[in-house]
Amino acid sequence: MVNSQASGVPPAPRSCAGCGGKIADRFLLFSMERYWHTRCLKCSCCQAQLGDIGTTCYSKGGMILCRSDYIKLFGACCACGQSIPANEMVMRAQGNVYHIKCFSCATCRNRLIPGDRFHYINGTIFCEHDKPGTALHNSHLAPLQSSSVLTDQKVC
Repeated sequence: MVNSQASGVPPAPRSCAGCGGKIADRFLLFSMERYWHTRCLKCSCCQAQLGDIGTTCYSKGGMILCRSDYIKLFGACCACGQSIPANEMVMRAQGNVYHIKCFSCATCRNRLIPGDRFHYINGTIFCEHDKPGTALHNSHLAPLQSSSVLTDQKVC
């Protein structure tokens, strides 16, 4: 994100990617190959004006994010704890985020793909064939929930 100030000769008015209006302000922002009014470049989650809180913003899944919300949404894989790059697709289960390669059954280690059914019990993923038996189910765990794997979605 670059904060530009007009100097000397006024440049031709630019259109704001946020509101579509002409930018005649003294300062403007350039981010994601587009120009923005400083008031229009906002985090998709918290609505913070990104020019006011730093010089970096993040873009993923059609969202523009501040650093804090990016880390909350895509920061670290729940399985391996490693960071997840902004350009990498993720898998989600019960609000947790995983690298695609880490989204696998705890028993057989087979990787699950979108459309596979799975059981999510106390933060552990099991494929449809390896769901825990009734002894585990009766030991104060939440009831089994089968879900379909979902790819990256907006969760703010």
